[in-house]
Amino acid sequence: MPHKPLDVLTIGNAIVDILAHADDSFIIEQNIVKGAMQLIDEERALALYKAMGPATVMSGGSAANTAAGIAGLGGKAGFIGKVRNDGLGNSFRHDLKALGISYTVAPAVDGPATARCFVLVTPDGERTMNTYLGASQNLSEDDIDPAVIGSAEVVYLEGYLWDPPAAKQAFRKAIKAARKAKSKVAFTLSDSFCVDRYREEFLGLIRHGDIDILFANTAELKSLYETSDELTAVQALKNEGVLGVVTRSEKGVYVVTREETRSFPAFPVESVVDTTGAGDLFAAGFLAALSKGLDMADAAGVGALAAAEVITHIGPRPQVNLLDLARQEGYRM
Repeated sequence: MPHKPLDVLTIGNAIVDILAHADDSFIIEQNIVKGAMQLIDEERALALYKAMGPATVMSGGSAANTAAGIAGLGGKAGFIGKVRNDGLGNSFRHDLKALGISYTVAPAVDGPATARCFVLVTPDGERTMNTYLGASQNLSEDDIDPAVIGSAEVVYLEGYLWDPPAAKQAFRKAIKAARKAKSKVAFTLSDSFCVDRYREEFLGLIRHGDIDILFANTAELKSLYETSDELTAVQALKNEGVLGVVTRSEKGVYVVTREETRSFPAFPVESVVDTTGAGDLFAAGFLAALSKGLDMADAAGVGALAAAEVITHIGPRPQVNLLDLARQEGYRM
């Protein structure tokens, strides 16, 4: 059977990241929950930007970061997400196309501005995100072309975009189109607060056979199964019949199937600068490796390598050639 034009098509919030260093006192002063992602309105976005220190502006968004990582590993990636036809939106579109990512969604000509995420990085490397979703939450069913969905081996959905009702319907349309085209569906839980809001719906997707691959970190997985015990959550996932990929920060990753749970190590780093994008890039490495025919152990290794690279610098996108890096480590990418 011929290979489809795209290895992975990701769907998620089209966001421009505004990154700055901050100490814990600033987090407390601004009444922000450290380590979490909070949704904010445009007024709060403007106030926070005024209060924060010097910032770096770059294209981000969880699913878009994953697409960037896949492209950086030599994979054929696409992205679906909504921006406004403003300055930040034009920058976002340019950045993706410059990476060779297929991005054909028309920008909005009116309505809210392009989304932005304020990423505050504390000295311990933890990232705290305040997100103004703007135009990104206006993704709708009209932006989902079944032919584009069917052109990908894997369609990867970002849990963050489950909030807006229209985007949720777009996701459901994408899942239906993927099923019809025999494309696999991957889903990332994105954030434990996101899971708290939509636990039953996410479990429904898993149990109705809508998802083939589930990405989560341990906090998200424990939230999904309402347990404080990691192994209890992993056992619950094992019973679901999906391929589960559970990242555990410096402890590595569990790859979970109904038959077995395998543990793989993290890739060592000298120092953690910014954890923004770690999960996104792990998913990129894992899926890129699978698309090249590598086994689960190597997929976990490439994922760990990609995540390790992105946490050694500010920002959610790779700063070195990931494909070269993977090959140097002996992976047959």
